Amino acid sequence: MTTVANAVEVMSRLAPLDLAEEWDNVGLLVGDPSATLSRLMTCLTVTPDVVAEAVERQAELIVTHHPLPFRPISEITTRSTQGEMLWRLAGAGVSVYSAHTAYDSAQAGINEQLAEGLNLSGVIPFSPSESDPTTGVGRVGDSAPGTTLADLASQAKSLLKINQVHVVGSDDIRAERVALACGSGGSLFDLAIETGCQAIITGEASFHDCLKIRSVGLGLVLLGHYASERFAMEDLSVKLGKSLSGVDVWCSQSESNPLRTL
Repeated sequence: MTTVANAVEVMSRLAPLDLAEEWDNVGLLVGDPSATLSRLMTCLTVTPDVVAEAVERQAELIVTHHPLPFRPISEITTRSTQGEMLWRLAGAGVSVYSAHTAYDSAQAGINEQLAEGLNLSGVIPFSPSESDPTTGVGRVGDSAPGTTLADLASQAKSLLKINQVHVVGSDDIRAERVALACGSGGSLFDLAIETGCQAIITGEASFHDCLKIRSVGLGLVLLGHYASERFAMEDLSVKLGKSLSGVDVWCSQSESNPLRTL
């Protein structure tokens, strides 16, 4: 019999929780480790649509990238969206697990998958962890000689199967030394500038961070927060399906990017 605890064990190997940032909330956040597990759903973010899908399809566990709850809460009631989601999940016996920044930084985590998908060479963590230099925040590596910002943007769109990205900088900026961070990578921008990176890839950045990058002549590719991480949750569903005997695993089909283009 497979249990929620078995899935937690698999996740702890894929994304050791000691890699998570101190401010993060990771691990089994809702549920009973001893509960029987036969149906598991992955997602990027737990939303009302995702909750409805999990309950309707009788999932016993959601493995989400973004934690629920993320910050401490004083009540679980239906008076807030978060409280209502937690109340409904608990009532239906659905557990919730999140690895979040631990999976970002893991040896085969989201940032490593992005670097591999972009065919970067000599890839290392941008900010290595003390315990294992193959893990850590972000990644930095080298693209093919002669790669430009336009080339890098095109490769990213092809990898993630998206129609558009936002860029800062001219198309012909050299992009041979590349730093990347899924999600929101603005905290790494100063270090990328200091260490001689020519281009940065991340999900999203503030307006003022974009101005900073333009002022120093670097290139920046913004994939969108959703696109920069959702692909990895689809991949994770495959990995978990192979690792958990007798468990039906799928990636949420109701989840979607909250941003759309008119």
